[in-house]
Amino acid sequence: MNLHEYQAKELLKKYNVPVQEGIACNTATEAEEAYRQIHSQYGSKFAVVKAQIHAGGRGKGTIIGTEQRGVAVGKNADAVKEIAQKIIGGTLVTIQTGPAGKLVNKVLVAQDVYYDGASPVKEFYLSILLDRSKGQNVVMYSTEGGMNIEDVAHDTPEKIFKEWIHPGGLLQGFQARKIAFNLGLSGEAFKNCVKFVTNLYNAYVGLDCGMLEINPLFKTSDDKIIAVDCKMNIDDNAIMRHPDIASLRDITEEDPTEVEAGKFNLNFVKLDGNVGCMVNGAGLAMATMDMIKLSGGEPANFLDVGGTANAQTVEAGFRIILKDPKVKAILINIFGGIVRCDRVAQGVIDAYQSIGNIEIPIIVRLQGTNADVAKKLIDESGLKVQSAILLSEAASLVNKAVA
Repeated sequence: MNLHEYQAKELLKKYNVPVQEGIACNTATEAEEAYRQIHSQYGSKFAVVKAQIHAGGRGKGTIIGTEQRGVAVGKNADAVKEIAQKIIGGTLVTIQTGPAGKLVNKVLVAQDVYYDGASPVKEFYLSILLDRSKGQNVVMYSTEGGMNIEDVAHDTPEKIFKEWIHPGGLLQGFQARKIAFNLGLSGEAFKNCVKFVTNLYNAYVGLDCGMLEINPLFKTSDDKIIAVDCKMNIDDNAIMRHPDIASLRDITEEDPTEVEAGKFNLNFVKLDGNVGCMVNGAGLAMATMDMIKLSGGEPANFLDVGGTANAQTVEAGFRIILKDPKVKAILINIFGGIVRCDRVAQGVIDAYQSIGNIEIPIIVRLQGTNADVAKKLIDESGLKVQSAILLSEAASLVNKAVA
């Protein structure tokens, strides 16, 4: 589950991680008042207005129909209000959203931390995630933080450092000091960085994060280390341990079909192809998508109905797949182990009759428990449903459907 920047920062503060302070706003009037509060409380002459969407590259992205960036600095209350008016309700296009962009419903009005004092400020990059190749969490960091971190990773990978953490423990003191040293820090900034990284890793573990990225990690002119931006992803499998975090979910940022699928406990991911597929088991689903590609089609989705498929879940899967106008055929590939094939077959028949006339071909391959009964049900249903026994048969039928 992805979180907005303002939500992630509030969670980090509970772990004593210093952040750039700010106020989330739904309207331009709220943004204007937020500027006054920040100016009064922190003495900031300027304020930063940040669009709150689940995508990176906001600083380089623009609102459709305007030249307004997704992140902009306001020098006074009127400027902040004007920027917020352009951003809120607009569609922000960044390198991560694609050309369709994302609707902005909220902005974060944050304190200005880029004060040019006697000591120079500096931007770093730091993230924590799971390195699946090693089975260990890894802290990735660089002296080159900011909006062009992707270019740094591509052009100068030697500037990206990595520190792996043993699965049995937390970040060790010597590791935190090594990170601060490699970032070129000294004195008070060094000490503050050690505390920051240690507390950040504790937050990563304590919140069951899948990914936690701070870009930029910022050294202020008075040697404080703070998180100016934050991307946080919570492991969906651990959400039940964090009911307070579950309430932060913003479904407006998610694909509507994936949200609907979640209501029926369906594992659904929308893709860009022309063959809808409904399968039980993630491994079989991946193999089925490979088969679709080899047969000349392109999978339109990943849909795993799990081991408890019934008429209701099958019908829900049908309706979700049929919402995609690109779909030219639907392939149902079920291995009856936990779930009986005849139950799935009956679910297909019930769904077909409930939905009404379905114009596109439906190919059903059922193997395993009661597969023969299931095939008989399909063949005698009188519906325009084609049954297959072998995977090669199903592939051939898919090929004809998309040719």
